[in-house]
Amino acid sequence: MSGHGQPVPLTARPGHALRGTAPVPGDKSISHRALILGALAVGETRIRGLLEGQDVLDTAAAMRAFGAQVEREGQEWVVHGVGTGGFAEPADVIDCGNSGTGVRLIMGAMATTPITATFTGDASLRRRPMGRVTEPLSLFGARAYGREGGRLPMTVVGARDPLPVRHALTVPSAQVKSAILLAGLNAPGQTVVIEREATRDHTERMLKGFGAEIHIADGPEGREIAVTGRPELRPQRIEVPRDPSSAAFPVCAGLIVPGSEVLVPAIGLNPTRAGLYQTLVEMGADLTFENRREEGGEPVADLRARFSGALRGVEVPPERAASMIDEYPILSVVAAFAEGPTVMRGVRELRVKESDRIEAMAQVLRAAGVEVEEGPDWWIVHGRGAGGVRGGGLAQTRLDHRIAMSALILGLASREGMGVDDAGPIATSFPAFAGLMTDLGAVLEPGDER
Repeated sequence: MSGHGQPVPLTARPGHALRGTAPVPGDKSISHRALILGALAVGETRIRGLLEGQDVLDTAAAMRAFGAQVEREGQEWVVHGVGTGGFAEPADVIDCGNSGTGVRLIMGAMATTPITATFTGDASLRRRPMGRVTEPLSLFGARAYGREGGRLPMTVVGARDPLPVRHALTVPSAQVKSAILLAGLNAPGQTVVIEREATRDHTERMLKGFGAEIHIADGPEGREIAVTGRPELRPQRIEVPRDPSSAAFPVCAGLIVPGSEVLVPAIGLNPTRAGLYQTLVEMGADLTFENRREEGGEPVADLRARFSGALRGVEVPPERAASMIDEYPILSVVAAFAEGPTVMRGVRELRVKESDRIEAMAQVLRAAGVEVEEGPDWWIVHGRGAGGVRGGGLAQTRLDHRIAMSALILGLASREGMGVDDAGPIATSFPAFAGLMTDLGAVLEPGDER
């Protein structure tokens, strides 16, 4: 069942080439950060291209609850910020829906202000661990009280006299890194985060844009990101590039549905997010990057994907995992249509996403006739080549938008199609998914007849 209503069964039928342009929505990671940093700035921040999925709308509502003004004006979103340390205490529980990014970054943003806030989310988010964020936030002096295992609902009491922190990440996580940096904005002195493996750097880029004093250098333990506390952040005009994680679905569909050619314009290709596209090229995908440029400090290009009938399995380097962690479900679908095994290692983080994504996708692929091996932090998909995937059955999406979309893309390229028990969670990140895919020629039907 969807975390936001009744289940919405949907079935993808094969047989139609996909052709046309796919204008995917704005980048979700950047959208969250634009709202939060806009709320921490003094003055009016204007955002164009904001993703209007439920996850981001929940973050907008949270910023209002902390005292910022957040409104949609025509094609832009306008945020009137309260300044660093200016958050007011919310009058009610903050519901972050399905968004791990939203709740973890918001916890960081309020952790060094002497207020109390209680956070909750849907059934999926309430299963996800928050200790990886609340433990480093406790170093600032914040306190967190949640369910067993550090899970939501959780009350966070912000530090009255915060201390600057120097913290080495134990897991490669942009969410944890960002939460610490946001907390450091209202702590005196310099807060330093050390990461041994590079993760998406949207927070660092945007902090610079808002006028924070931030320094990045290589140190003996890894990459050191230092932010100086108590700045007055300057409001910005932000153009949100299109989301590379959302783009992955029409791009990958174009590669595996016979006869297809799909253009996905203006996709953000930040090096810390582009691992999937590098991997697809290594697999032999007919994928071109056109009109490369920079927008809002982020590298951007138009992606053209053509049907690729000779894809080959590859071994994805573990060090690439952080740059494509959300794309492994759809990569596993492409791998099913490649020749030979695709090996994915160093992916333990997939076990604690909106669902256990390794287990969930393994079940989807096995139901479609694809052999999958899996371990604690690895999995192998044994590809069956173009036209070799049977499909069929009904995929259990487990309240996970990426499982739902990945299973539907598999259905479009398989012989028998594929149904999902609930497409409702797709609205959290890609509300236009079904309409966009249908415009390209996909057959998506309500319900499942089997």
